[in-house]
Amino acid sequence: MLCDSYFKNPRDASLFLEKIRKYSDRTGPVRLMEICGTHTMAIARSGLKSILPENVQLLSGPGCPVCVTPSNMIDLALDLSQKPGVLIASYGDLLRVPGSLRGDSLMKRRASGGNVQSVYSPADAVQIAREHPEMEIIFLGVGFETTAPGTAACILEAASEGLKNFSVLSLLKRTEPAIRALIEADDFSVSGFLCPGHVAAVIGADAFSFLPEEYGLPGVVSGFEPADLLCSVLELTKMIAENRPALKNEYTRLVRQKGNPAALALTEKIFSSSPSDWRGLGHIEDSGYAIRPEYAQWDAAVKFSLNAGPEKEPPGCRCAQVIRGVLRPADCSLFRTVCTPENPAGPCMVSGEGACAAAYQYE
Repeated sequence: MLCDSYFKNPRDASLFLEKIRKYSDRTGPVRLMEICGTHTMAIARSGLKSILPENVQLLSGPGCPVCVTPSNMIDLALDLSQKPGVLIASYGDLLRVPGSLRGDSLMKRRASGGNVQSVYSPADAVQIAREHPEMEIIFLGVGFETTAPGTAACILEAASEGLKNFSVLSLLKRTEPAIRALIEADDFSVSGFLCPGHVAAVIGADAFSFLPEEYGLPGVVSGFEPADLLCSVLELTKMIAENRPALKNEYTRLVRQKGNPAALALTEKIFSSSPSDWRGLGHIEDSGYAIRPEYAQWDAAVKFSLNAGPEKEPPGCRCAQVIRGVLRPADCSLFRTVCTPENPAGPCMVSGEGACAAAYQYE
C-alpha cells in the first residue's frame, strides 16, 4: 500500500499531498464519494477538503442511516408513540429527526406525553421490556450492516426468553444495493469511492469488489483517522490517473477480506433481504433487512399490522439531493438560515453523521 510509510512517519503528509496533486493533474477533475457518516464527520473535522487540490472534490453519499430513513417511516414511528401501552425505544439521533411535518419529532412527542425513550443499544430496549411487562416495547432498528448483528442478537435473546412484549421495527439497510442505485442513476458523476470501514468490518472488503469488476470504478476501504483518509484519497487518485480501477483495503488493521463470519451468520439467521425505501434514492430491491417469518412475534411491522403512508419531504428541504451527492449542504437555500441544528428542516442537519451537520459545525 502507498499508505504504509505515512503511518510510520505522519509528518510525510506534505509528500502525500504532492503525490495527490501530481496524479490529479493527470486526471482532471475528480469526484470521490464517501458512503459512511463517520467518514463524513472525520473528513469535516480534519479539514481534509481544505488542503486537497481544487480538482479533487469529496462528496458525501448515503452513509448516514438516520438520514436515509424516509419521512413516512418517521411518521409511522410518531403515530406509534401515541398508542396507549406502547413505548418507543430508539437511538438518540432518530428522536430529533422531523417527519413530513417540520418540527414534529419523537422528541417533541415525548415532551407532549408520548412514551419515547432514548437507548444506546437494542439490549437496553430488551431490558426495558423485562422491567415493564405491562408495556409493548418497540425498538426502532435503524442502521446498516454494522448494527444488524446486534439487533439480530437481541431478537434472538427475546425469542429465547419468550419475551412477548418486545419487538423491532426494522429500518435496517444494506449498503451494496444503494451504491448500485447511485451508480446507475442518470445524474451519477463520481470517479471513485471511499468504502465504509465499519460496514466492511462486518461484511468484508471483498463485498465491494463489484465496484471495479462491474462498474470500472476504484474503491478503497478506509479507516477514520486523518492519515487513513489522506492515504485513501491518494490510492484513489493514483488508480484513476493510471486507469487501473481496483478495490484496495487500507483499513487492514481491522477489516478482513471476508468480514466477520459470526456476525454474518447471526444476521442471516434473523433477517432476509427485502425491498426498502431510501430518502433520496427511492425504492431499492433487496436493500433492506426483513425479520424472518419464524421470528414474526418480534417483528413490529407484523405484530401491529403497520403500513407506512406516502413519503412527503418537508417544504424546501434538499436532504434528498445532498444524500445523492448532487448538492452540497451550502447550496441548499435553508442551510444556516432556516435550517440549523437547533431547528432542523431535515435529517442531514440532525444526525451526528449527517453531511449538513458536519458542514455546519466544521466548514
